[in-house]
Order: sequence, then structure tokens, then C-alpha cells
Amino acid sequence: MTIVEQNPAQPQTAPGRIRLQRKSLLATGVGNLLEWFDWTIYTVASVYLAGSLFNSGNPMSSLLSTLAVFAVGFLMRPIGGLVFGPLADKWGRRKVLLTTMFLMAGASLGIALIPSYASIGSWASFLLLVARLVQGFAHGGEATTSYAYIAEIAPPKRRGLWSSTVFIAVGSGSLLATFFMALLTGVLSKTEMMEWGWRLPFAAGALLAVAALWLRRGMMESEHVATAPGGSAVTPWSPRQVFQAGVKLFLYEAGSTLTYYTWVTSAAIYAIGVKGMDPGQAFFMSVIAQVVYIAFLPVSGWISDHWGRKATTLISLVGIAATVFPLWGLMSSEPWTLLVAQTVGLLLVAFITGSKPAAISEQIPTRYRTRIFGVSISLGVAVCGGTASYLSTWLYSIGSGWIFNVYVIAVAAVSSAVVLTWKNNKGVPLDQI
Repeated sequence: MTIVEQNPAQPQTAPGRIRLQRKSLLATGVGNLLEWFDWTIYTVASVYLAGSLFNSGNPMSSLLSTLAVFAVGFLMRPIGGLVFGPLADKWGRRKVLLTTMFLMAGASLGIALIPSYASIGSWASFLLLVARLVQGFAHGGEATTSYAYIAEIAPPKRRGLWSSTVFIAVGSGSLLATFFMALLTGVLSKTEMMEWGWRLPFAAGALLAVAALWLRRGMMESEHVATAPGGSAVTPWSPRQVFQAGVKLFLYEAGSTLTYYTWVTSAAIYAIGVKGMDPGQAFFMSVIAQVVYIAFLPVSGWISDHWGRKATTLISLVGIAATVFPLWGLMSSEPWTLLVAQTVGLLLVAFITGSKPAAISEQIPTRYRTRIFGVSISLGVAVCGGTASYLSTWLYSIGSGWIFNVYVIAVAAVSSAVVLTWKNNKGVPLDQI
């Protein structure tokens, strides 16, 4: 395979290369954390955004409008993946990751600086929409490229362990955003929060991104990026093979993202909205469960380096399908029931997310990797991830929750069938796939 020329500053000695690999891993992780901090802070600050940047004459309408803007940003993620996937092949992974970090930081700073609705009227709502579109676009490109990049720079025999850092950053960024907002609401009055306090986390995210951009400037480029159509030692795929690989990856992602959102977000929403659990206690139980999940991710990544990605992925999908009925049936208004159910569910989820970048990168040759990721992963998240919380809450609220459980089982079964066709490429250099 043709190898991209390395950065002249990139060390060629083994110790220098290892240092650069670790620095690149850190830079990617910090950037991912900040991306998810910026992405999540919008959700937890939505009530203040509604009051400041929309017509406060109708509070419910303002909140719904704010959430609609959130949904539009979510829908931009597939477009970001579609655009940045091919660009990651053309420009290299490093340039795309720098670009997505810059876009996300700029959009976050823009939100922090938008004048209130009282000052500029509907322009405030419009500017928020534009910033959210940019964030969604950048977020799609970041996820698509970082999955491939982490797997490509990792030592082959530790690819699963290194891959776990992606979802460690995802979970940590989301938790950090939630804690930041909780701290502000505890220190500032409601009036101060509505007038200017909600702007602080957006501004902080943008400023911290400067450090992330500085770290990413020194990242190594992936050595596996193909620069010419004929430069690979691996036999090129036909268009049919590319299409089939894309369909399989979409079906895998459908199960992966549905099970992830089922236990990361839907469980707590169900406990509060349907079972009547106290929101504060439900939040606390959910946080504990997510901390346990984050702590277990490197363990699951390490296990995948020994057992293989097929085994750990099937443990996750089959395990979730087998336990979805009893675990959701366990939840009641008692907080401990959410803690037990969500912790068990998230530990099963960790077996798939702890090595996900490695798992999917080992199934697709480099020349097609990010472009297929950009289409299949983005569509899988949009179709099955973004709808999980809505479907579960709605179906359980009308007494038909069993339909959602059957849906989870069916999608997990289809994804498992796809995983059974995988080759065991654990430890195999990616340029030989």
C-alpha cells in the first residue's frame, strides 16, 4: 500500500514513534471529549437557551423550538460524515480532525456570544440554528474520522485497548457537561443563569478547544492512508463489494447505536417519565451507572485484544437481547432499580463500544474505510440512535413497551448475524486487510 509521507518533524526512531503515537492518542481523546462536551451542553442548557434566544412569551413553545434546533443538529451528523469521510482519504485524517475541532469550537463560541431575543428578535433563534448546524456537521466528521484514526495509529496487538479511549472521551465529555451545568445552577440564581450564566459553559468549551487544537497540530498522520487508487497491495474491491460492506456496516451500527442509546439515555428517561422516579435521584443513579461503564471500557478493550472483536461484540449484542425484558421489567419508582438495570445494561454495552473503532476498521480496507464509515455509521446513528429515546418513552407510555423490547431484540439479532460473518483480524496490520 502506498504510504503517506510522514511529517518531517515526526520521529523515525522507535522510542520517538511511540511517544508520538501516545501524544496523538491523547490529542484525539481530548478533542473527542471537548466535542461531546460542546454537543451535550446544548441539551442540559436547553431551558435557558429557550428563555434567552426564543420568544419567552410562550415558554413551552420556546423549549420545543430549542429541542427542534437540537434535532436538526443531530440530522446534520450524517451529512458531516458523508462529506468528511472521503476528505479524510484525500486530505489525511489529521487535517480533518483539526478542521472538525475548529468548527465545533467556533460554533460553541458563537452560541456563547449570540445576543438575546430581546435584543435582536428572531435573529437570535436563527443564529442558534446556524451554529447548531455547524456543530452537527462537525460532529459527524469527527466521529467518522476518529474511529479510523485511532485504529490506524494503534499498535496492532493493543488496537482494542486504544480504541476504548474514544468512548471514554465520549462518556467523560457528556458527564463533564452535565456536572458543569449542575455546578452553575447551584452557584448562580435563576435570573443570573437566564441572563448570562448559561453562556459560560459554551465559552469555556470554546476556550478549552484552543488547547485541543494545539495538541492536534502535533498529531502524526495515519501511515495507512492510501494516496493513489493503484497504490494498495490489497486487491481493490468492486463497486458491489463496497456496497455490500456498507450495508453490513449499517446493519452492525443499527444494533450498536440502538443498544447504546437504549441504556445511556432511554433508561433514565423511562424511569422518570413512565415509572415516576424522582428526577434528582434518577440522575444520580444514572451518573453512577455511567461512571462504572466508563471505568469498564478499557477492560473490555483489553479483553477484545485477547478474545477478538467478534467475541466481545457478540457478548454485547446477544447479552442485551437476552436481558432487555427482565432489566426493563425490573425498573420501578425505586432509584436502586434504575441503578442495577442501567449498570448491567451499560456493562454489556461496553463490550461493543470498548473496541468499536478497532472492530469496524479491521473489516474494511484503508482505501474505503472512512468513506464507508461516513455513510453507514452516520445513517445508522440517524435511523436507530436518534429515535431510541422517543420510541421507548412513547411505547412504554401507551402500555406497549414490549414492542420496543422486541425491536431491540430484532435489531440486535440482525447485527449479530452480520458480526458472525466477520473475519478475525485481531492483531493483523491494517494494510494487510
